[in-house]
Amino acid sequence: MIRGRVVVDKRTKDLVKRIKANQIAIINHQDIDHLASQSLVEKQVKAVFNLAPSISGRYPNNGPFVLLEAGIPLIDIELREDFALEDGDYISFEAGILYCQDKEIGRGQEITRELIELRMAKARANMEDLLSKFIDNTLQYAQREKRLIFDLTAPEIGVNFKGKHVLIVVRGANYKADLMAIKSYIKEVKPIIIAVDGGADACLENGYQPDIIIGDMDSVSDYALKKSSLIIVHAYPDGRAPGLERIENLGLNYTLFPAPGTSEDIAMILAYDKGADLIVAVGTHSNMIDFLEKGRSGMASTFLVRLKLGDKLVDAKGVSKLYQSKIYYYYWFQILIAILLPLGLIGFFSPSIKHILQLLALRIKLIFKLPGAFSHLFQEYLNYL
Repeated sequence: MIRGRVVVDKRTKDLVKRIKANQIAIINHQDIDHLASQSLVEKQVKAVFNLAPSISGRYPNNGPFVLLEAGIPLIDIELREDFALEDGDYISFEAGILYCQDKEIGRGQEITRELIELRMAKARANMEDLLSKFIDNTLQYAQREKRLIFDLTAPEIGVNFKGKHVLIVVRGANYKADLMAIKSYIKEVKPIIIAVDGGADACLENGYQPDIIIGDMDSVSDYALKKSSLIIVHAYPDGRAPGLERIENLGLNYTLFPAPGTSEDIAMILAYDKGADLIVAVGTHSNMIDFLEKGRSGMASTFLVRLKLGDKLVDAKGVSKLYQSKIYYYYWFQILIAILLPLGLIGFFSPSIKHILQLLALRIKLIFKLPGAFSHLFQEYLNYL
């Protein structure tokens, strides 16, 4: 039995901005991805009801595993055609039937580990054919877009990149953990920080103020936008910019950057074109699964941009999994010896420290009223001092 108030949205990344702990998420997200699932876990939702197949079997998506590992029920449901859920509705789910106000409104199937493994096996069997189509699509569009990418010039924005490091933060899988993993680098080098859409909020959460926010403005918060001193709106090559209306409604200044490809691609081109010495990227999308989760069937622009940047680009995606430091017991023992040894030497040669130790020993003797052998040992110790 699952009961609670619902929050409804077709776009999971919009829903997580509104949902609160212990509420039920109603989404419409086919092949729910790792990032979306992790966002729901962080919000501590009670359950997730999906109006689309959580695993279609088209490719192996990891999102359902993330929810199950966090103990959050995931149910694929089909609502009655004459009924639509709204924010605040109170629902209950029992024995595969979904109720609202004691009326049956739909039926669903809970996604179990066994069901996930069955569908994932089917997805893995499709990988060879899917990879072939993905490569064909990438090469086809790369041929069309190569001149657009290689001849693309970034707009003037009044920021000096010459000889500096640039950190590009993208809202991708494990981007928060990767950002934490390179905090020493950020503190020491102080790179120019370019946040791509929702990456701006991740920067602020970790105490970093982005120097530039770039993107189509569909996942960054109003708060982060208002904190930024420089906003670059990503537009299509023909000049259309879906995110422009939002920026104008907020009354913020902006620079328009018409370009093909993704917002993270043009963030890299901006840094490269303006003379950055090194470009470090966190949370970027760089493989087939990443792009399928974004709803893209190829990665032409990303492939071309990475060719253009060459060894100036350091991809820090997954760096948090590369090495995790551990504190071993013998480290603590060495630290303890390093502290006690000089203190002991000082106490041995300093008359004032000897007197303090004598008083301390006497104090311990009086407090605990040590009997017999212990009292004798303390007396011998005092005589020695």
